[in-house]
Amino acid sequence: MPANAAWSADDIPDLSGTTAVVTGANSGLGFETTLGLVSKGAKVILACRSRDKAEAAIAELRARLVPTHDASLLEFRALDLASLESIRAFAEGVLEDSPRLDLLINNAGVMALPRRTTADGFEMQLGTNHLGHFALTGRLMPALIAASAARSQDPAGSVRVVSVASVAHKFGKIRFDDLQRERRYDKWMAYCQSKLANLLFMFELQRKLEAASDEAARRMLAAAGHPGYSDTNLQYAGPRMAKASVSERMMHIGNTRFAQTAAQGALPTLYAATHPEVRGGDYIGPGGAFELKGPPVKVAAKPRAHDPAVAKRLWEVSAELTGVDFAALD
Repeated sequence: MPANAAWSADDIPDLSGTTAVVTGANSGLGFETTLGLVSKGAKVILACRSRDKAEAAIAELRARLVPTHDASLLEFRALDLASLESIRAFAEGVLEDSPRLDLLINNAGVMALPRRTTADGFEMQLGTNHLGHFALTGRLMPALIAASAARSQDPAGSVRVVSVASVAHKFGKIRFDDLQRERRYDKWMAYCQSKLANLLFMFELQRKLEAASDEAARRMLAAAGHPGYSDTNLQYAGPRMAKASVSERMMHIGNTRFAQTAAQGALPTLYAATHPEVRGGDYIGPGGAFELKGPPVKVAAKPRAHDPAVAKRLWEVSAELTGVDFAALD
């Protein structure tokens, strides 16, 4: 896949008739991803915890779109990835009202938080960034397969699951002996573990899609993108929860001086989600130095992200913890 410095959200193909779910769509990368998709005609379900924040985002999105844009293409549905019950209720609602789903973008995340647990007792970063998206993807799989079956005349790969990863995966290790980091908690190592899990999940999902008995599932693809160093709200949540004002100020200085914008950071995700040359298992990131900034290009994950034995074990553990078995792929 050649690098293309000119590629931008303007190059996204027409998405009319497409339905997408974007988690964490109310701000940062999720907001910009939603803007890119809906501006090309996709219906986007904003999967967010806060109704107020989602509705404010929808108002801003509509203000930035052309006046003739169809307002019905933006829809809020409540989703808390730190709650398996919320994930179940969200997925059931989507399956009932939107039985065909063309695009799932697993974008929402938390970073470097003081140790917290989800409603189900999982370490918050692993629970939100990985386990929540694992459960969501499994529960929405019937709608994704249905969309792929309905698009049998379209090119393979028209229906996609895209995970938002991070360069932080390079420093991660899956600690199966202490997956919830109960014995020793380091906020950054927990974050890196969760982002490595995102890529292990994506690659394993692609293997399972390729091996599925259902032709419609085999025609789908899983891919990932990462934003490099982008200025978003993600970096501020941890310092604010820890009441670490100095750390928050340092984050602000770094973001304003060195980071690319959230709109630029969303381009790898949008590329992975829409570019016709993307193939299953592709990983897209910024093409500049150290993958921190620059136009979207295909990049390489660390070898540990490709370990099939670790990925298989993580899948099995995740299925046991969440109670989601991806039966639609059997």
